[in-house]
Amino acid sequence: MAGRTSFTKRQKEQARQQKNREKAERKSQRKLEKAGRVADDANELERFAQEQAALFQVDADTLHAESTPDDDRE
Repeated sequence: MAGRTSFTKRQKEQARQQKNREKAERKSQRKLEKAGRVADDANELERFAQEQAALFQVDADTLHAESTPDDDRE
């Protein structure tokens, strides 16, 4: 009986360790995926910011061109 108890405990411990390894691997995988999404989101935000800056620059140029003749009249 004592041999069987040790064997059962050893099996349980090995199963527990394997489960913890798999859990750590899944956690690591999620971290990598999240980092990839963050990088994609950052690239998308930067592209959006550049588009907005370009629009703002066009608006500022148009606004500046419209306001310049008014300034000359004064």
